[in-house]
Amino acid sequence: MDLPQPVIELDAHLTLRQFDGEADLAEFCQVIEESLEHLRPWMPWVADHSPAFTADFLTQLPGRWANGTEHTYAVVLDGAIVGACSLFRRDETPAGAREIGYWLHPAATGGGIATRAAGAMVEQAFRLPGVECVEIVTDPGNLPSAAVPTRLGFTVDRRRPAERVAPAETGEELFWRLTRDQ
Repeated sequence: MDLPQPVIELDAHLTLRQFDGEADLAEFCQVIEESLEHLRPWMPWVADHSPAFTADFLTQLPGRWANGTEHTYAVVLDGAIVGACSLFRRDETPAGAREIGYWLHPAATGGGIATRAAGAMVEQAFRLPGVECVEIVTDPGNLPSAAVPTRLGFTVDRRRPAERVAPAETGEELFWRLTRDQ
């Protein structure tokens, strides 16, 4: 099975790398804790955040990486973890597609890091056999998150109602799509 690169050096300051389980746990928990108020409006998993929840998440990543369902990277800026980005497939992800997700510590936002990380995920997705398109799902109210696919040339492919599971969610999802030939 072809897999994405485990380490992607975007420049001398910005690297995406596989998480290293226990070695990253304390730093990743701290980044999440410092980001809770920033993430809470849009990320439903924040409600379950705890060191044990995060440890369980990190423990599951190697298996998900190996079976191709999820490739989650630590976003590392100048040697410090500042967020995470993922390339993954859910049960409802269309055949031939992968989805990208991302979040950053609030101090790391606004400088193009999420866009660069998502762009790297697009490149990794299109290296995988059979992947013809990449999707990013955003809430219409989360304008900073929606700016990322816009900058990368994605277009809105469809909208659908969605259960509101995080406080600021509008009850709708936008599915942004980029095809291999765009």
